Amino acid sequence: MMVSKILRCTLFLLALLPMAGYGAGPLVLIGGAIKDDNAAIYQRLIQLAGGSGQARIGVITAASIPSSQDPDAGTANARNAQANGEFYAELLKTYGAADAQWIPIDLDNISNNSNPQVVAQINGMTGFFFGGGDQSRLTQTLQTATRADSPALAAIRARHNAGAVLAGTSAGTAIMVQGPMITGGESYEALRYGVYTSPGGDDLSYDMQGGFGFFNYGLLDTHFSERGRQGRIVRLADYTQVPFAFGVDENTALLVQHNPTLGQVEMEVVGENGVFIFDLRNKERGTGSSYALYDVLGSYLTAGDRYRPVTGQFVIASGKTSLRGRERYSSALTATTDIFSSPNNSTTAGRRKPREFVKVSADLFDSRVTSTLGRTYESNPRFRVDLIKSSQFDSHGYQGAIGGKSMLSYLRLLMDFRPN
Repeated sequence: MMVSKILRCTLFLLALLPMAGYGAGPLVLIGGAIKDDNAAIYQRLIQLAGGSGQARIGVITAASIPSSQDPDAGTANARNAQANGEFYAELLKTYGAADAQWIPIDLDNISNNSNPQVVAQINGMTGFFFGGGDQSRLTQTLQTATRADSPALAAIRARHNAGAVLAGTSAGTAIMVQGPMITGGESYEALRYGVYTSPGGDDLSYDMQGGFGFFNYGLLDTHFSERGRQGRIVRLADYTQVPFAFGVDENTALLVQHNPTLGQVEMEVVGENGVFIFDLRNKERGTGSSYALYDVLGSYLTAGDRYRPVTGQFVIASGKTSLRGRERYSSALTATTDIFSSPNNSTTAGRRKPREFVKVSADLFDSRVTSTLGRTYESNPRFRVDLIKSSQFDSHGYQGAIGGKSMLSYLRLLMDFRPN
């Protein structure tokens, strides 16, 4: 078993080596729910697309419903692809884009994916912004029936390979992945019932063919901490034998770009919250009747922190310092009973305990104890997550003020997912 595990992970890492000289444009992968005033992300996008007064952004909102399905089409309440596209185009201009245009492809206008005028429009852009919605609409509108690139997607890919930046939010981020693509589900159901290939209710589902293939460093998920998606991404990574997984929080971006000084790809966290990076190279599956997975390493990076996927190196932002020896608390938070921010524990305003996993795990690093745990809101069976500061893996927390806001990051927290 150990030999096959080492071989599998070695092959995955070897597949990344060609990306060390990655010449394609940057990726700005936003976890969803991006606020209009998030200058850190929008200004970075404009900069990467050529700078203020030079950037030309094509806005792709094909993940939204088309006008024909929007009862509010043509009104101020419209939320269809065209309305959303025009909104983002105007917003990007306020941040300095010389031009921003909706690319008129949606479920009402699928044939535009091969329209020479639309392809010419795409070829004039220095960057692209993919809006949220449902990524299945993106595959329907920008790929062929056999999941090959349409002429429009081929043009976007060519522009990206020539250096154009690609940004996405929510479904627009999820579609960027090369490998298996998550299409739905909640963490509890993922641990309780397993993995499915067809979306249904709260069950964990995925698309075996993946997305558009621009991000090839592992699994990719969005709305991450706010919706407690740690359990679902770990279960899918285990099931699909993918050793790394990335979860991007709301109003936050994972920037992926080539660092010419280093000669390799570097990832950076931008925005309000953070990004989880899970390492399953040492994982061990439990043997009981209920699902259990042990020895998963989880790191949580916040603004300014960087990660180099080819070498596995973390670089914590200069404004943060080690918490070792200056922890504020003698004990961790009381063990939570809603570690995955369950939708079943909600009010009309939303989930009662969003970001619970982050709160519990971050608090552990600001305490002088070495472990804590959290349980699921649901039972029959109830699952728990044990969080352990491991000396073997050099678990380490950091805290500091970035942009006037206190932020906590941590590296290599040992995690066990099991029934109880």
